[in-house]
Amino acid sequence: MAESRPRVWVSQPLFDDLVDQLRAHCDVETTQAVTTYTAEQLAQKLAPLDGALITLNERIGATEIAQAPRLRALANVAVGYNNLDIAALSAAGVAVTNTPDVLTETTADLGFALLMATARRITEAEAFLREGRWGKWSFTTLLGADLHGSTLGILGMGRIGQAIARRARGFGMRVLYHNRSRLAAEVETDVGASYVPFDDLLRSSDHLVLVLPYTPASHHLIGAAALAKMKSTATLVNIARGGIVDELALADALAHGRLAGAGLDVFEGEPTVRPELLALKNVVLTPHIGSASLATRRAMVQLAVHNLLAALGFGPDAGNPPSLINADARKAAKTGGAIVGATTITATKR
Repeated sequence: MAESRPRVWVSQPLFDDLVDQLRAHCDVETTQAVTTYTAEQLAQKLAPLDGALITLNERIGATEIAQAPRLRALANVAVGYNNLDIAALSAAGVAVTNTPDVLTETTADLGFALLMATARRITEAEAFLREGRWGKWSFTTLLGADLHGSTLGILGMGRIGQAIARRARGFGMRVLYHNRSRLAAEVETDVGASYVPFDDLLRSSDHLVLVLPYTPASHHLIGAAALAKMKSTATLVNIARGGIVDELALADALAHGRLAGAGLDVFEGEPTVRPELLALKNVVLTPHIGSASLATRRAMVQLAVHNLLAALGFGPDAGNPPSLINADARKAAKTGGAIVGATTITATKR
């Protein structure tokens, strides 16, 4: 009797030609339209599965996998994975993978684009023109801030933070950074950045870019107290996760001139954006498009497919998916029991 093929599900429309690679080894169910799932719907989808290719739209934890005894692997098509309860998945023996590295340069490009657009008030200037308010040229119209010669602060100095620092060199910027752990001296030299304490970063930066992972410790790290330490002429760019910023405190600082501008690609309640932010002219807003180039999004899906196949025991990396987040899942799968004090790889998004 032939061994049954693993059943896998692709939660959102991706790239058909890449998803089709799964069909050589698995029975595949795809999704034809962008879909928002309730916890109950996710539980139903996952119940009969061996694996799934998922996105940041799907929030999965103990409740969603409670009736999925066969589930062995979730391949998250993203670098960050705050949509997943890693401890619960590890305890259940579910391997979780992500897609690091392949989106580093593209996301850094978007971060720098937001930095430039915010500092030079690009979207505000375009609206000014389109709305027919450019009646005459004025020497003082839409004055912004320079990037060249200014101090760039980077909060979170992982792959993407380092890529942004390298870009800043071309603008002659002084680069400061703060991270949970200081980089090796040779890496600091390579990217041209100097380590400073968190409060010094806030006080010294003309432009501050957030590229740190979202964790309970970083929730609303940039709140009223942190914003009060920044220069009133400074700009803030967030390409990390929305929950790192207290958006009401940010909107208040922007509305009352305590901060010059902000560029946001991520939001705490996305896809919903707070009306307080939408009402402001000095905010550049983009809909979470940090990695959204065609080449990079395809590379992310390709890596996720490779991860999922490997986690299910197929391909050149069978049993050893390249981007495994939770090695403890293997222990749980072997012992059949929950893991006490499970350890996981710390998020390496930025």
